Amino acid sequence: MNDDKKIRVGNCSGFYGDKLAAAKEMVTFGDIDYLTGDYLAELTMLILYKSQLKDNGGFARSFYIQFQEILEDIVSKRIKVIVNAGGLDPIGLSEKLIQLIESTGCDLKVGTVMGDNIVSELETLQKQGISFANMDTAEALDLTKQPPVTANVYLGVWPIVAALKSGADIVITGRVTDAALVMAAPAFEFGWVQDDLDRLAGALVAGHVIECGTQATGGNYSFFEEVPTFKNIGFPIAEFRNDGTSVITKPDDTGGLVSVGTVTSQLLYEIASPFYLNPDVTADFRTIALKEVGENRVEISGVKGVLPPEDYKIAINLNGGYKNSMTFVLTGLNIEKKAELFKRSLFEIIGTDFESINTKLIYKVVPGLESVKKADLEITVRDPDATKVGRKFSDAATSLVLSNYPGLYSKTPPSTGSQFGVYWPAVIPKNLITPKVFINVQEIQFDDVTLKGANVEFKNSTIMQTDSKSNISKNSTEMVVRPLGTLVGARSGDKGGNANVGFWAKSKEAYGWLNEFLTIEKIQELMPELKSTDGSYLLVDRYELENIFAVNFVIHKLLGRGVASSLREDPQAKSLGEYFLAQEVPIPTNLLG
Repeated sequence: MNDDKKIRVGNCSGFYGDKLAAAKEMVTFGDIDYLTGDYLAELTMLILYKSQLKDNGGFARSFYIQFQEILEDIVSKRIKVIVNAGGLDPIGLSEKLIQLIESTGCDLKVGTVMGDNIVSELETLQKQGISFANMDTAEALDLTKQPPVTANVYLGVWPIVAALKSGADIVITGRVTDAALVMAAPAFEFGWVQDDLDRLAGALVAGHVIECGTQATGGNYSFFEEVPTFKNIGFPIAEFRNDGTSVITKPDDTGGLVSVGTVTSQLLYEIASPFYLNPDVTADFRTIALKEVGENRVEISGVKGVLPPEDYKIAINLNGGYKNSMTFVLTGLNIEKKAELFKRSLFEIIGTDFESINTKLIYKVVPGLESVKKADLEITVRDPDATKVGRKFSDAATSLVLSNYPGLYSKTPPSTGSQFGVYWPAVIPKNLITPKVFINVQEIQFDDVTLKGANVEFKNSTIMQTDSKSNISKNSTEMVVRPLGTLVGARSGDKGGNANVGFWAKSKEAYGWLNEFLTIEKIQELMPELKSTDGSYLLVDRYELENIFAVNFVIHKLLGRGVASSLREDPQAKSLGEYFLAQEVPIPTNLLG
């Protein structure tokens, strides 16, 4: 094996709906060997399910458009493509690609990875003794009360590698782990095997960094003023070596920024404990070393891997019922009294017999006229009965427009409401799942040699939870009150019904203060929402990552039963980090420079 060999893997999508031109830009300017794209999330599976019901296909249709634009380039430049755009119908998307390829006279093979979709098998598996207990709540799954609409296992890297070994130029998958799309390229090119745990762990970390597209190159970055320009922000590239180390970069002459800060920030996205689980390897995030090795080039090295879990994770979406929202604007005096009048009037008409009613009064600032108060009154109802939350609710709310508080107007038209899903994370033994690999929709023999793994629970809060106290003392007794974001960066996101928020500092000295200051108790103090009416708090886990000067928190149940059913204004906790960074706290003056 040539240890000097390098392969470049570019990403062109972080979600279904990302920049459509990114694929063409990456194959044109990225100088890449592989193009990857992540199109799936828990919410996306519900979107694709609804699309499938309307006969619009259960795959990411935007990728087909992108593929039309890049077909000529991937042929001439011999770029291989690996995407999970297959969603709920990988074969359907593969067939469309094959038809397009054949119509142009190109000679490309399309590989397809399936076996993740087990929604039709849940009842049989449950009868065989698989409980599908909820990973977050330990609840038993009752398929009769909430019928499942999707159920997809997070497959790993080896089925993708098998497709590549069989000559696939394009690999379309259903649900695999996001990082597996990236890991497959070096695993195939360098001939890695299942017990190359450190190499695989290094690729897993790099895959985690680039899987969300421009979040690694300056997007959603706390210190956004450091980014030279957001115009034509470049999508990320991972440049791999055989030893599992990588360099994160982006195409030349593009906007954005790749720095230790942007990479650190993305490392903290949607993680729990420092042990990052994958079906093929568990990466120990405490061993990650980051180093700037050039302009817009950050090296990832030193990553250690241990055995993967014994089980696959499975994401189930249940039919949770229906919900509907109406928003009304209140202006001027007596905002609270006006809101109470409207709510009282509305529920006198429709009653309160709903599974859930949520009302929010959201104040708005009028620039230059701070004395003029404005607020949105948002009323949301949920119920298994679509009729109750449909036009019956929204028409009743609209009927009050001329007969209620002064200045009333609505920001939302009457609607029938929408079906929502409940996210249900569970696990299933690996030996019950059979990945399937196809080349040009013909199934090939594939021996699943995924390591059966160690007894590591997917519930990461049980792994290496650290004490919220630190032995590192303050660097200065002189303090000044400043926003936390003056000194610290953050990245937050959703983990099903849980939210994570990771904080990181730019220096060892600043980390020493951060690690001591930001305890579980301080998080609870800074976010009163975590305290319930009975005085108890939502469970918060805390993990230290001293190697990257970071502290990560997982707030359990903050998002309810997942993004589709959450009633929070920010159901994916995207702004949670920035919420904390805006809080004014005492900071040692000698750390401010």
